[in-house]
Amino acid sequence: MIVVLAGGVGAARFLQGVVQIVPQEQITVIANTGDDREFYGLHVSPDVDIVLYTLAGLVDEAQGWGLRHDTYHAMKQLTSYGNEDWFNLGDRDLATHIHRTNLLRQGKTLSEITNQLKNSLGLQITMLPMSNQSVETHIQTPTGLIHFEEYMVKRRFADEVLDVVFVGAQEAKPAPGVIEAIRNAEAVFIAPSNPIVSIGTILSVPGIHNALHETSAMVVAVSPIVGGAPIKGPADKIMRGLHREVSAVGVARGYRDFLDVMVIDQQDAHLATEIEDLGIPTVVTDTIMRDLTAKKALAQVVIEAAGLQFS
Repeated sequence: MIVVLAGGVGAARFLQGVVQIVPQEQITVIANTGDDREFYGLHVSPDVDIVLYTLAGLVDEAQGWGLRHDTYHAMKQLTSYGNEDWFNLGDRDLATHIHRTNLLRQGKTLSEITNQLKNSLGLQITMLPMSNQSVETHIQTPTGLIHFEEYMVKRRFADEVLDVVFVGAQEAKPAPGVIEAIRNAEAVFIAPSNPIVSIGTILSVPGIHNALHETSAMVVAVSPIVGGAPIKGPADKIMRGLHREVSAVGVARGYRDFLDVMVIDQQDAHLATEIEDLGIPTVVTDTIMRDLTAKKALAQVVIEAAGLQFS
């Protein structure tokens, strides 16, 4: 079994490559739910939905999120009543959140609901939220603590980052199956997701970091930082705010105590020696996922770095 720790867009695109090589039945995704938040009275799980929609072939590729060819009539009506529209949800996308919220109110867990959604979309992977309890990623700014989605979407990551706080993490537990999946995996892949607010949030749940440290599986990470900048999102501003080096080296240092192999882009080949000096073998390849061919090629490199083969 292959386990993938996943954020949103970068992880979803990486997984598009993985599923071309590894049978879906042999893949377990542990998804970040620190971005989860209630919008318009509905529970929205952005990273879970991005991965599900992408693997189901439904995602709006241009945006990287939401459903392709969706309409926004409900949002227009909501704003006519005075609601804010900074978190824009399409009509079909709203159906997912209505369904999820109804099931939560009926007492279903996020794990149960995520599994049902995955099945409804025709996917064979195992999809696990990192926790069934609320863990919210918040950004400490000079004007106060704000939810990550507000920092990223509403404020377009303009605020200075002073700290990142995982609200509720210490009281949370890994969702059923998360620890067992890591312990029993043939390999664990850390997707090219934000190392602080995606992967870092997953690691904030007690027990997950230790499971990665203790697993006998090869742990291979793909750097989301290429040429000193993220492909997408505010990872550079957040890393800089936490006084971490914005580079593949900075990412490797964050994963150092459980990482077996680091995969970096060819633009950062000059950093390979520095990462290997940390005791982490490093593979240099093209990590830019321009199309499906590139996604599959990257997945193949990561699989081989873990010492695995799939026919």
